[in-house]
Amino acid sequence: MDTAENTEVQVLKPVEKEVVEFVTNNLLKEKDCFDMVEFFKLFSDYTRIKVLYVLSMSEMCVSDIALVLNMHQSTISHQLKTLRASGLVRCRRAGKIIYYALDDDHIQQVLVQGLNHVGVTE
Repeated sequence: MDTAENTEVQVLKPVEKEVVEFVTNNLLKEKDCFDMVEFFKLFSDYTRIKVLYVLSMSEMCVSDIALVLNMHQSTISHQLKTLRASGLVRCRRAGKIIYYALDDDHIQQVLVQGLNHVGVTE
């Protein structure tokens, strides 16, 4: 049977009507769903995860992060710019040096939960 010709719509009946109604009435709004996707995309980059993990241990400047991760400063700066713009990382200036840190405990919690999920214990 060709699916293009099949115009019949299947009507589903709920098994648990109250559960279906509750869940249907409490679905995420489209914008909230989109915002969650964008948030989790930030955790989908290898370098960003490493930078976030380093910052979960201590506030650091770009050159020290680059040294610890054995990466170029420009690579770290690029990722920090993305993380700052998205609100995951904050910075403070001390003279000529800019120090970076996780913006709040929520970011730390997301990292810990992710590590727990993949079986890494701190």
